[in-house]
Amino acid sequence: MREIERATIAVVDDTPESLKLIQCMLETVGYNVLAYSSSRQALVETLNAPPDLFILDITMPEMDGFELCEQLKAHQDLKAVPVIFISGLSEFEEKVRAFSSGGVDYVTKPFNIDEVLARVKTHLKLQTMQRELQRHSLHLEDLVQEKIQEISDAQLATITALANLAESRDDATGGHIERTQDFCRALAEQLRKRSAYALQIDDVFVNNLYFAAPLHDIGKVGIRDSILLKPGKLSPDEFEIMKTHVMIGVKTLESIRGRYPDNEFLNMGINITRYHHEKWDGKGYPEGLAQTKIPLCARIMALADVYDALRSRRPYKPPFSHDVSCNIIFESSGSHFDPEVVAAFKEIHYDLSCIRDRLHQDLETQSSTNYAGQNE
Repeated sequence: MREIERATIAVVDDTPESLKLIQCMLETVGYNVLAYSSSRQALVETLNAPPDLFILDITMPEMDGFELCEQLKAHQDLKAVPVIFISGLSEFEEKVRAFSSGGVDYVTKPFNIDEVLARVKTHLKLQTMQRELQRHSLHLEDLVQEKIQEISDAQLATITALANLAESRDDATGGHIERTQDFCRALAEQLRKRSAYALQIDDVFVNNLYFAAPLHDIGKVGIRDSILLKPGKLSPDEFEIMKTHVMIGVKTLESIRGRYPDNEFLNMGINITRYHHEKWDGKGYPEGLAQTKIPLCARIMALADVYDALRSRRPYKPPFSHDVSCNIIFESSGSHFDPEVVAAFKEIHYDLSCIRDRLHQDLETQSSTNYAGQNE
């Protein structure tokens, strides 16, 4: 192996004659040799440029070979470099200590040159094979992670597509799923800056919230059109039927959770679906929960959902302006909405309006492109 032929070997021995002999022996067969008569110098200099193998004497004045080997194994960049001891000490205890300190081989002086070269070559081969195995393992891990990400992306895309299919029945303008996703993420990131919820919101929370948000009204697929699309106000009986979309969605998701009980994304999706129509004052549905008994993800979703509904055309109302929508939300702080979530909304409401305008423009552009394509 050419990598072995070009290997760099650090030799540490305080005896000049022995150091010169080993250096010449190794250089004769083509190795690059770093010769050190000082243990401390060898440690300092090889930290910056690790060799492929160490050959250490044991009996040295500043730091003996055992201690030097332990120091080498304590450093991240040097711990994998094999260490061969060449020493005049032949007692069993010295050999045991050599291996205990991290050595891979032990040669007793006076040594046979061919034997030493054979052992050096063997350990360099092992080192090369270990590096190749490590590179292969890292590459394999990257491939596995890439495939996992590909599967995850496909699953999330499928979930969003199904949520959009359910939402399309009563979302005349389109884009509600995407808008509420972005609203939820922006609100969560802003809430994260506020001390009241800083400990509850981390990157995992924000990520799960973003991808679980499309599930919030998936149960609407079970509501008949005469109620879902009714242009006027719902009767009390009709409203009771409309409210069942929450539990339709929850039961659908819980049937999946039976197989994946510890999936955080799925658990958050269930909480959002079940509780995003609850109100801070306890007058929401389906359970009439109040204040912090309502999961935080659902309290965020509640405001994001209402803001988009206010800004959008519905069978029973025209779209409201941003200012009118904001005033309605501000006035509902402490009744419909968590005051902290409203406070975060106040701080970024112009940003949310920009998000909505951008996504609405993207949707219009996409619709125009699709229409043009169909008529070519």
